[in-house]
Amino acid sequence: MQANSWKNRLGSAILGITLLLGVGFAASSTAQAQYQDRYERQRQREYEREQRRRQREYQREQLRRQREAARYGNYGGYNNGGYYGGYGNNDGYSNYGGSYEARQTALNAGYNEGRKAGAEDRSRGRGYNYAGHGEYRDASKDYNSRYGNRALYQQYFRQAFANGYADGYRGY
Repeated sequence: MQANSWKNRLGSAILGITLLLGVGFAASSTAQAQYQDRYERQRQREYEREQRRRQREYQREQLRRQREAARYGNYGGYNNGGYYGGYGNNDGYSNYGGSYEARQTALNAGYNEGRKAGAEDRSRGRGYNYAGHGEYRDASKDYNSRYGNRALYQQYFRQAFANGYADGYRGY
């Protein structure tokens, strides 16, 4: 009888241990699956967060390019790969059309006149005001009728005058 009792206890103990191990393994695999699900959700959230960050960065870059294009007068929306004037002009001025000779003459004359006016205003202690100069308003120095459209010449002249004035006023 004692041997039977001992065998019963041993069998019960083995059965109990087996049940505990089975429940432990089942709980472990459930916990592992839950952990993997949580890990996947976390990775998905991080991926979505990164996508939103990249989208915001892209939008900021687009706005910056639009502001830069507007600032330099390229109304196409982009700076043509670094050439602000178009047609390969890397001089920082817009290209509104017209002949090359007229454009260059207007830009040179406008810049030189603006630089002189800016330096003079600086030396006399006047405020920064390029539009107040008669040369800017007239914008016809060195204009010749063979250049064609006078308004186009004036547009180039005024743009260069403003840049030259800024350089002259700063002492460059």
